[in-house]
Amino acid sequence: MNHDTTRVEAFSDAVFGFSATLLVVSLEIPTDFDELVANLYGFIPFSVTFAALVLIWSIHRGFFARFRFADNWIIAFNAALLFVVLFYVYPLKFMAHSLVEALDLVPASHDRARLANIDSLGTLFLLYSAGFGALFLFVALMYRHVARLAERLKLTPRQAHDARWIGRQYFIFVGVAATSIVLTLTGVGLTIGLPGWIYAALGPLCYTHGKWSEKSAPR
Repeated sequence: MNHDTTRVEAFSDAVFGFSATLLVVSLEIPTDFDELVANLYGFIPFSVTFAALVLIWSIHRGFFARFRFADNWIIAFNAALLFVVLFYVYPLKFMAHSLVEALDLVPASHDRARLANIDSLGTLFLLYSAGFGALFLFVALMYRHVARLAERLKLTPRQAHDARWIGRQYFIFVGVAATSIVLTLTGVGLTIGLPGWIYAALGPLCYTHGKWSEKSAPR
């Protein structure tokens, strides 16, 4: 059954907006100048997290911009995606704090969110990779579902091709996240952050896949 995508998109935008609100309300109201300065430094990781949230929103928007379609399966995948977005906000913000601190963008006097030990680092990698993988899994499933219904939806050959290759692209994201989880669980390279560095492989993998997909694109 096909549904009106306008309401699906409106509800989704509301959830993304609420997620952005959660990032702000987690900042405490300062009671003196020192706390105000501390909160201002908190806007650095907030900016990183907000940028990531906007990126996820743009990927979500891209799907509905290409395909004005929403059946029960799309609604289910979309709902699961939004659920992960809401859950993902705070772990993502913590990762942003860790990144900012690693780059020494926060003064030494500023309170830092520290990891207690290597096990805590492993748990953080697991949380990040599970959320990252789940997000792109549901996006990939949305594209794959549309690709399977190409004939029924009367997609052009190019649209059908795009649905297939974009879906595969996001499955690559899922595969890298799964690799990070395996590295974390086995402890391989955990002390040097290998489960995090593995995400650098997304660049060459997606580039190679994109070039290969373009060769098979209908002219």
